[in-house]
Amino acid sequence: MVLKKIVIRNEMNGISERMVHKAVIGESGEHYLETILFLKKEKGFVRSIDIAQRTGFSKPSVSRAVGILKQNGYIMVEDNGEIIFTKEGEQKAITIYERHHILTEFFKKVADVSEQVAEEDACKIEHIISNETFEGIKKYMADKK
Repeated sequence: MVLKKIVIRNEMNGISERMVHKAVIGESGEHYLETILFLKKEKGFVRSIDIAQRTGFSKPSVSRAVGILKQNGYIMVEDNGEIIFTKEGEQKAITIYERHHILTEFFKKVADVSEQVAEEDACKIEHIISNETFEGIKKYMADKK
């Protein structure tokens, strides 16, 4: 959990700043959410062992990541070990997947790179690109269809 400064604009009192707890899961957490989404689409259900097998990460590393995602309200873990998205978690995973897919297509079509290079670069960039830049690329790709 990271403290993040937010600015609140209030007509009566002007601007005030305060620190709030905001769950920032970062690139690693986003990668786990995306992996869970892929596995859910492929298999219909996801367990920690499935994530470990897909990513090649150790079971303890996956267990820790799952705990963090659960603590931050992105997933729930059923008694049988099945991992289920919360609404917020599913939306976050879908957003990450959309970025990955659109950036991959952009790199293939505009930069004329191979599928593998496009996938690898999209995976890196999807986590750091600004919303403004991504929305511009998304609009560009939609206009080119």
